[in-house]
Amino acid sequence: MSFIFSELLFLAVEGLFLPLKNALHPPKEITIFVSYKQHIMGRAFEFRKERKFKRWDKMSKVFTRLGKEIVMAVKVGGPDPSSNAKLRTVIQNAKGAQMPKDRIEGAIKRASNKDEKDYEEVVYEGYGPFGIAFIVESSTDNTNRTVANVRSYFAKAGGSMGTSGSVSFMFEHKAVFRFAKAAYDLEELELELIDFGLTEIAENEGEIFAYTEFEDFGLMQKALEDRQIEVISADFQRFPTTLTELTEEQEELIHKLIDRLEEDDDVNQVFTNLA
Repeated sequence: MSFIFSELLFLAVEGLFLPLKNALHPPKEITIFVSYKQHIMGRAFEFRKERKFKRWDKMSKVFTRLGKEIVMAVKVGGPDPSSNAKLRTVIQNAKGAQMPKDRIEGAIKRASNKDEKDYEEVVYEGYGPFGIAFIVESSTDNTNRTVANVRSYFAKAGGSMGTSGSVSFMFEHKAVFRFAKAAYDLEELELELIDFGLTEIAENEGEIFAYTEFEDFGLMQKALEDRQIEVISADFQRFPTTLTELTEEQEELIHKLIDRLEEDDDVNQVFTNLA
């Protein structure tokens, strides 16, 4: 199935994916947002991206978060981006978020100071109102403070925190690489990258999104670098395997909890299985 045909099919019959899933059997293992699972991933990613851009109007919070990521990357792999793949990725993301160059360089210098705070990445799981599953990713220099805050947000919203693994099995952990389409032919690029962990690929508004499994992040990163493809951003996303639909009134309560969590300086990303 060609890319153009897949795209037209997706746009024409977005509301009929479940019937089409049984009617269509794409011959290749990798398809471009034709399957129901990929449809879920697309909807979830675009929804989160829209919310993220709204949230990122508060640029100081974004830069603070990116600064922490730079510090963690430097402490693990050193201050030289050429030999520190994690740092290269964070710098790419910082540039994509229009973080000033002097702030990026300042964060790298601070990280080299032994007195700079150490941050720990912690993932929390739980259920919000109406049984909506939540995964909260954080980086913190005080886990006691962060867990207390997150627990209180859930409790006040009528939800509850769970133990590790209580909801993570309901999500797929994916790496997402975003870069400009430029002159790339999507089908040719798909064939080139399939041996480097590519699971899905799609184009949206002049940008290409390449997906891999969580553990194939480094493999895909090197493949893109070797082909001199300039990545705008590369991060990890969690996609629910199924979505839960609520009424508008119920959704509003879920969004309030999401907003409350995202306002916390220790929280990096929030994922749910809300449709």
